[in-house]
Amino acid sequence: MLGIALGVAALIIVLSVMNGFQKEIRSRILGITPHIQVTSDDGQLTDWPTIKNIVTQHREVRAASPYVNGQGMISLSDSVQGVMVRGILPEGEEQLIGLSQKMKAGSLDSLRAGEFGIVLGSDLAHALACNVGSSVMLITPQGQITPAGMMPRLKQFKVVGIFEVGMAPYDNALALIHLNDAKKLYRMGDNVSGISARLDDLDRAPRVVGELESKLPVNVFATDWTRQNSNYFRAVQMEKKMMFIILSLIVAVAAFNIVSTLVMAVTDKQADIAILRTLGASPASIMKIFMVQGVLIGVVGMSLGVGGGVLIALNIGSIVPFIEHLLGLQFLAKDVYFISELPSDLQRGDVLSIAAFSFVISLLATLYPSWRAAKIQPAEALRYE
Repeated sequence: MLGIALGVAALIIVLSVMNGFQKEIRSRILGITPHIQVTSDDGQLTDWPTIKNIVTQHREVRAASPYVNGQGMISLSDSVQGVMVRGILPEGEEQLIGLSQKMKAGSLDSLRAGEFGIVLGSDLAHALACNVGSSVMLITPQGQITPAGMMPRLKQFKVVGIFEVGMAPYDNALALIHLNDAKKLYRMGDNVSGISARLDDLDRAPRVVGELESKLPVNVFATDWTRQNSNYFRAVQMEKKMMFIILSLIVAVAAFNIVSTLVMAVTDKQADIAILRTLGASPASIMKIFMVQGVLIGVVGMSLGVGGGVLIALNIGSIVPFIEHLLGLQFLAKDVYFISELPSDLQRGDVLSIAAFSFVISLLATLYPSWRAAKIQPAEALRYE
């Protein structure tokens, strides 16, 4: 019973944690990434207002806004950090991802065209040792020809805000500036890198992309969040399946213990079985006795495992910090993993699947011992009694 309970509980806890990881990472990725992005083959949209109208006219698009993507380096005193620069319209970006809710200091509305303000991720600001009001130097790879040769472009920006989304790749490497400032900095003229869009139902993004691509110009294409992060979510799903298979071996070992226990019981009770047969018990009734015994072991173990697994999965957010405090270590370092806390998402379907799996395994484990008990011949069993 304890073996089955341990296997069932381990399956429920591990799958709940993996569901929690997938849900948490998905929400954080979409907290800074739009559901759909429309761009061109060369990375610049020339007639972007027309393309924006095509996107916004779709019935499932809630909001759309242009953006400019670029790379650069931010320098302050002796500190230099490589960054992804994103030029945005503050009002449009707020409709897309609600970034104002993730601001730790300053305001997203402080990004104004021509004032060259910049909003930094919290880890990036910490690495540069800067705060709101500090002046930083942004260096872009697009060079300009001078009498001294090719020189990188430099522009001084004022930090007007600091945001934190809870994911290291964004918190330590993303800088936001106004769209018009970005177009000047990267010499894009009236062009933009693309159009970002937000949907009412993010799960319908692949279908919306397919419908938009039939209306977009030939050199313009659309992509959604599932394509941009497909490798990650596919890997998580694969890991979940593999963990289910691996941890199912615990239940299989426990089921083997049921087989050995019942075989020993049949061997020990041969005389009693023979007496029952002489009193008129049929082979089927003898078989049912041992099947009921094995199934009861499986059901009790399954019930204990489901109860314990559900209880731990629902309270893992409190249990793990207690263990970390007790041992004086941190299981998930923020600079290594996407998240620093162990999430859990208990899903009814997983619990029912695990319970059904353990019940079937327990039932199958009773067949051989029960069949062996039913085949005992009374005369042979009582010969030496």
